[in-house]
Amino acid sequence: MLIKGGINICGVPLGVISLESYFPKPDGHIKHPASFDFPILYKTVQGATIDRLIRERDPELLKPFIEAAKELEREGVKAITGSCGFLALHQKALADAVDIPVFMSSLIQVPLVSRMLKSDQKVGVVVANSEALSMDHLVGVGIADEPLVVAGMQQQPQFAEVILRGDTNDLDMDVFEQELSSVVAQMLRDNPDVGAIVLECTDLSHFAPKLQQRFGLPVFDLTSLTRMVAAAVERKIA
Repeated sequence: MLIKGGINICGVPLGVISLESYFPKPDGHIKHPASFDFPILYKTVQGATIDRLIRERDPELLKPFIEAAKELEREGVKAITGSCGFLALHQKALADAVDIPVFMSSLIQVPLVSRMLKSDQKVGVVVANSEALSMDHLVGVGIADEPLVVAGMQQQPQFAEVILRGDTNDLDMDVFEQELSSVVAQMLRDNPDVGAIVLECTDLSHFAPKLQQRFGLPVFDLTSLTRMVAAAVERKIA
């Protein structure tokens, strides 16, 4: 049997372009590799902080992101994602830079999720910073006229202090859960027609099971999307 070569590392379906951050990444986070039953290869872009990507929208980050994607492809991964949903801004540029599937944000699921719902229902989207989310991010992942509601975490004290600003690297997970649950609860009180939730922020994925159980709605995030893509690029069962 002939095995085709040309790659450095074999058997790795997923590569992750990672921002530089040092707060905890609990199970379910894309940067917690033990959350997955397949290997993942990471490439951290040094100096690419959450603040530079989300608040500053620094265009100088695109070049090292593309270099990271190409390096992951050379190493042998079969698909590429990222560690922050706001990489949606660069979805098309990164997809054009390599010859393997690229899904840089959980937001790419919104059109799919919308089409699963009734015509009078909306997709509830929870993002790290709703004030920084622009039409460029939405268009970048193919969101057009889908009915959606966006709620942001930027007003939650611990989330803003640790994740958005990086003032400290320690997280109280009980406080984190309370902050997220309050944001989702308010979104659903204001919008009872929400039929499903999409978590943009990768730091929220740990809480997806609890959100689904508490609010009784389907919860989509980067972790569930990553598992689906991994199953597609490296099929093991019919």
